[in-house]
Amino acid sequence: MSQQPVPAPEPSTGKATIVLVHGLWMTPHSWQPWIDRFTAEGHTVFAPAWPGVSQLHEPLDHDRAPARLGVTEIADHYEAFIRTLHEPPVVIGHSVGGLVTQILLDRGLGGAGVALHPGQPRGVLRLPLSTLRSAFPVLGNPANLNRTVPLNERQFHYAFANTVSADQSAAERARYAIPGPGRPLFQAGLANVTPKSKAATRVNFRNATRAPLLLVAGGADHVVPPSVVKENFTRYGASGAVTEYKEYPGRDHGTAFHEGWEQVADESLRWALEHRVKAAG
Repeated sequence: MSQQPVPAPEPSTGKATIVLVHGLWMTPHSWQPWIDRFTAEGHTVFAPAWPGVSQLHEPLDHDRAPARLGVTEIADHYEAFIRTLHEPPVVIGHSVGGLVTQILLDRGLGGAGVALHPGQPRGVLRLPLSTLRSAFPVLGNPANLNRTVPLNERQFHYAFANTVSADQSAAERARYAIPGPGRPLFQAGLANVTPKSKAATRVNFRNATRAPLLLVAGGADHVVPPSVVKENFTRYGASGAVTEYKEYPGRDHGTAFHEGWEQVADESLRWALEHRVKAAG
C-alpha cells in the first residue's frame, strides 16, 4: 500500500464532530497535524487530554503526568466529555487511546470509531516479544503500578520511532513525550488473569449495537504488532456490529506524526464518515 497522501474525505459524507484520544507517553499536542487537517476540512475537532496531562491550549509540560491513573478513569473522563456534545462524535484513538475508543463504543458512545495500533482488550491473548520489550520500562518494576515512568531516548526509539533515525526519534521524544502512568500497562498485561468483572480493559466483543469500528495496524509497530490487532479484530467475529481491519505496511507506533500520516488520517476519517452515515441511516 502506498504511503503517499491521498485526497481528503469526499464532501458528500458530511461534516462531523471528532474526538481524538491520545495514548500513553503522549499528549493531545501529538494530534496537532490531524487537528489542523480535519479543521481545515470543516469538521469540529476536540482532543481532550487525559486527566492531569497538559491540555492543547496550555504549553506542553513534559514533566506533568498523573500517577495512579488507570484505563477506567481515562475512559470515564472521555465519556463525560462526549456526553456534553451535541451529536455522537467520530472517536479516533491511538494505542491506549485505541483501547479507550473500543471501551467508549462498547458503552454506546460515538457514531463511529477508529482504533489506531490499539492496546488490547481483555481476551486478546497474543503477547509478542517486541510488545514485552516495549513495556518493560514499566512492567519491569512492580512499584511502577503507582508511578509515572518516562522513556529514555533508546526506549522511545524502539517503541515509537523504529522506522526513523535515532536523531529524528530524539527530536520527536523532546517534542511530544511525557512520563506515562504505569497502571494502564499493568491492567492490560494482567487482564487475562483478572476476573472479567474486575478487568479495566474488558469490552463486550458480542455487542451488536455498538457503532462501527475500524482497527488499524502498522506493519513495523513494535508496541502493538499486526498480529495483536488481527486477534483483536477476530474477537469481534461474533458481533453483528460493523468491524473492519486495515494494515499499513512499514508504519511504526508513531504513525500519527511520521511521514505519510496524512494517508492514515484521511483514510481513517473517510471510513468513519461513510460508516457513520450508514449506521445512522
